[in-house]
This record gives sequence, C-alpha cells and structure tokens, in this order.
Amino acid sequence: MTLPGWRDWVFSLKTFGAAMLALFLAFWIDLPNPYWALGTVYITSQVLAGATRSKALYRVLGTLLGAAVTVALVPNLVNAPELLTLAIATWVATCLYFSLLDRTPRSYLMMLGGYTAALIGFPSVGNPGSMFDTAVARSEEITLGILCASLVNTVVLPQSVAPVISGRLDLWLQGARGWVVDILGRTRAAADTQATRLKLASDAIAFDALATPLRYDMTGAERSADAMATLRQHMLMFLPIASAVSDRIETLQRANALPVRLRALLDDMAAWLASGTTEPAVADRLKAEADALEPGLGARPTWDALVLASLLARLRDFIDLRKDARILQQHIADGTPATENLTFRYTAAVRTIRHRDHGMALLSAMGVFLTILVTCAIWIATGWPSGSAAPMMAAVGCSFFAAQDDPAPFIVSFANSAILGALGAGAYLFAVLPLATTFEMLALALAPALLTCGVFMAQPKTAPLAMGAAVNGSAMIAIQGSYTGDFAAFANSSVAVIVGMWVAAIVTRLVRSVGAGWSARRLRAINRRSLARAARRQGAQNGLELAALMLDRVGLIAPRLAALPSEDAEWTADLLAEVRVGINVVEVRRDRRRLSQPARAAVEALLGALARHFEAEPGTPAAELLGSVDGALDAVSADARRAPGRAALMGLVGIRRGLFPDAPPYSPTLPTLTHPEFAS
Repeated sequence: MTLPGWRDWVFSLKTFGAAMLALFLAFWIDLPNPYWALGTVYITSQVLAGATRSKALYRVLGTLLGAAVTVALVPNLVNAPELLTLAIATWVATCLYFSLLDRTPRSYLMMLGGYTAALIGFPSVGNPGSMFDTAVARSEEITLGILCASLVNTVVLPQSVAPVISGRLDLWLQGARGWVVDILGRTRAAADTQATRLKLASDAIAFDALATPLRYDMTGAERSADAMATLRQHMLMFLPIASAVSDRIETLQRANALPVRLRALLDDMAAWLASGTTEPAVADRLKAEADALEPGLGARPTWDALVLASLLARLRDFIDLRKDARILQQHIADGTPATENLTFRYTAAVRTIRHRDHGMALLSAMGVFLTILVTCAIWIATGWPSGSAAPMMAAVGCSFFAAQDDPAPFIVSFANSAILGALGAGAYLFAVLPLATTFEMLALALAPALLTCGVFMAQPKTAPLAMGAAVNGSAMIAIQGSYTGDFAAFANSSVAVIVGMWVAAIVTRLVRSVGAGWSARRLRAINRRSLARAARRQGAQNGLELAALMLDRVGLIAPRLAALPSEDAEWTADLLAEVRVGINVVEVRRDRRRLSQPARAAVEALLGALARHFEAEPGTPAAELLGSVDGALDAVSADARRAPGRAALMGLVGIRRGLFPDAPPYSPTLPTLTHPEFAS
C-alpha cells in the first residue's frame, strides 16, 4: 500500500461531502432511516467519476425492482415464514445468476434487485401492514444516496478516466511492440514467451473496467468510447496473429528457407515498429512488399511455400491491425469518435462478445440460496429479536463477491470490516453522539472516521475493508432524527450482521469456492468444447467471432496463473495455439463448400477428427490426427490455383502448426498412377 496522496484526500472529502448532503436531505425530507442514504454513498462512490455514474442508473432501477418484489412477496407470505424464506432466497439467487452473466454495469440492476429484496423484506416481516411504506422509504433513501454520490462526483473536481486509459494504452502498446520487434528481429527467441503473451492478454481484458466509465465520462472523452471498444478487440487479436508470425518465422528458419527478401521485409517491419511512426504510407509500402513476395502455389506446393504464404498473410494482418491501432489510439487521446473505415474491419463486429460462465453463476446462485435458508432457520428457530440482519447481510455478502473464484476470504474480510465498524459504531453511539445536538455537530463528529475510511477506499488493497467499515458502521449506528441509544438492540444487531456474514463464508466455502487453478483449467476446457463445436459445424460462423470468445477466456485465465506454481502451468503453452487453431477451423469449415469433391471429403474427415480430439481430455494429439491433416493438405493441394483452395490451404497450415509444432515438415504425397500400362 502506498501513502495516501492528494487525490486520495480529495476523493475522501468529496465522498464525505456527498454523504453529509444525503444525510441532511434525508433528515429534511423526514425519511425513517436516514443512515441508509449515508451508507449508500459509500457503496456507490468510485474514484473515477464515470465509474460512479455508470452504475448509478442501474443501482436505482435495481433498488426499485427489489422494492416492488418485496411488496408483492412479504404481505402475501408473512404468515408462512418457510414459504417467504424460500421465495426471497429464490429471488435473490435468480437475480444473482443473471447478474453474473453480464460483465457490464447492467449487472448491478439484477444484483441490486436481488439483495434489495432481502434488505427490505426480512426486517419488515414483523410489521407487514406497513410494507409498502417501508419499501418506498427504503427506495427513497437508497436512491437519494446514489444521486448525491453521482452529483458530487460530477460537479466537484471530477476525475476523468481518459488520462488513465491513455497511460495504460501507451504501456500496453509499448510492451506489445517490444515483443513483436523481438519476433521480427529473430535475435531473441526467448523473448517470445508464454508469460509475455498471457500478460498482454490479461492487461487487454482489464481495459473493460476502464472502457465502461469512459462512456459516462462527461468531459468529451466519452465520444471515443466506441474507438476504445474496437481497439480493445484489436489488442486481443494482436496476440494470435503475432504468435502465428513467430511460429512461421521459426519454422522457416529451422528449414533454412527464409528468403533474403523476406529477411529484409522483417527488418523493415521491425524498424517501423521501433520508430513508432504513424504514417499510413509506410504501412502501405510494407504491405506492397509482402504482396510482391507471395509464392505461387502449384498443384503440389511444398511445405516451405505453404508456410511462407501463411507467414505473409499474417504479416499483412499485423500491418493492418497496427495501422488501425495507431488511428484508434489517437482518437482516444483526442476524445473524438472514429469515423474512418478501418483496414482490419472484422473486430468491430465482435467487440461486444464476452464469455458467459453459466456454471459458476449457477453455483453462486446455489450458494446464496442455501446461505439465506440457513440464516433464516437460525433466526426463526431462536426467535432472535434482531435476527433478520443475518439473512439480510448474508445476501449482501454473497452477492458482492460472487464474481471471485473463492469468495469466502472476501466475505470474511467483509465480516471483519463489520467488526471494525461495530467497534467504531459503539464508541460513537454511546460516547460521542449523545453530545451532538445539531446536524453540524453530528457532521463534525462523524468526519474523522468517515474521512479515514474514504482515504483508504481510494487504495485498491484496502478499499473493501474501508468501504465495509463505513457502510456497516453507519448502519449499526442507525442515525435517526433524534438520539436513541439502546445497547441491547445495538449488540443484537451487530452480532446478527457478523453471524450472517460468517455463515455466508462457511456455506460459500462448502458450495461455491474453487481455486484459481481449477477455474483456469475449466476455462480452457470450455475453450476446447468451443473448438469441438466449431469442428462439428456448430457455434460461431466466423473465425474472428470464435477467436474473440476464446481470447476473452484466455484473458480471464491469465491473471489466475499467478496463483499457480510454474510446474503446474505447463499446459498454458497451448492456449494461444488453440485460439489460432480455432480461427483456422472455422475458416476451413467455411471454405470447404467451394472445394472439389475429393478435397471437400478430406476436409470433412479432418473436421470430424478434430471434433473428437477436442472433446477428449487434453493431451498430445494422436498420430492419426496428423495423418488426417496431411491427407487434407494432399487433397486440397489440387485446388491450390483457385482462391477457395488457397484459403483452405492457409487454414490447414495453421491447424497443423497449432496442433503439431514439433512434427516433421509436411511432405506431399504423390498421386497414385492408374494408367493401364503401369498395372501389373
């Protein structure tokens, strides 16, 4: 953790100001529980103004949705506590499931709709007749906090996300440029490491967290949001294309088949990248040089000729991507929309494709469902006066951290923040607040604790603990229009909150917790199933669509690998190769329709073999599969002079190199002679 800087203090002062504004307005409007408005400010506030605004609307809508469901459920089921528990638990679980399928701020609508029902419903079962008034009041309090947080973040020294994006883009492009320069320079093969590729993938995926606030920046920079979305997809596509370039260069070098003119082109491209020039004329000249090196493919092209043609195709793709990336980066720096026709235009069509993990979403839903049942059972069985706080906070804890591989440690940390908040709340409630007789005195009394929490909320490592202490502490104090200090009620409520979170942690550990290694292997298995479906002519109809989905998963795998010992992560060497294979499988599948009948039959046989390979457990591909690839190469070579045949050959080269990088070079099989004079 670094020492707080002036920006951290500014954020803390802004958040405290928004909280006091919300509290003052809640007192003025005479809302029954003003502390909910204060706590909501600390839940909602983010360092970047756009991040606060991006979630505000969905939080408000989610709160209204949860309140409406509570009004429908509680009065009708209050006399059947078991049914009411099942109904609320089912609602929270369903909302959490759907929220986890969406990795944008829209997910807050369903998440808030779920746990708001628990926040409003469980404390109201003792007085169901006032359910509607309670729901309206709670919605007003939460909405007031959200609006105050958004207003203050917008008006008072708003921190734009644009400089953060520009800085990180420079670092990412610098790292990618250095990696590709090493590839093209052919001087440091060790630089082309799996760690480099996966870090670039992980960092590219991380731009999602910044791209969304950019759309709500309100500084003019939001006009470049579409450019950022397209650039992020370009960044991901850099990885398999540059990886393929590296593979083809290495293959030709081993065979001593790298032409002198190609060496000169690679050197020119390395110099172009190192210089950082953005002149389109240079890119166009390099593409023209690549076109001039294109080998002619006869009826039986050699393996070296096929690899050379594949390399040149990937080099042209890379030039197009790099040219577009510089244009898009400039739009982001200037805050202007991209109006040009991009050269590598395909990625714009797939920029919204994201992985949806239905399995983990279902496990999370089961976890919160069982947690609510257990905490409600404890509450009902013991007749605990403040026991409603246990299922209420259990639902919140399970929902907040459901996206983590193992939410249990985060829920425990949240419980610890509740303990810290309870200690602070007790000191305030029984020693400080009795002396605060005006709103001004109340604000001054709360300032030291809330300002401290705000400063630590600006630090990523301490943000969850600080936010939890502020929210739980303000809820436990239960600030009203007049002082009401009841130690028994305070102790009961505090213990119920902590018990609810600990039960959530225990149930989550038993039902939902998985390790980073397990998640990484599972994502890879899902990628392999996508490849099998593609080979069986199902799923994605476009190679880049499949690549976008697979690369998104690779980006999710990458940060998890940090938790794995190096010897347990050897299987990651195949990740980008599998993405390259996926692109080629879809393209070969598409081109097969325009091939001659023998070539089409050979490709169909290969696709079936590929489907069986990817449906099996990961391992070394069977020799029979290599034979199928070579058989398809033999058959399709007869169509090499036609465009569909040439395209299919490039796909088959990619499949062979992706699956069998260490296999001997492909050697064309001579056609069988059937003329009568050769018969014996």
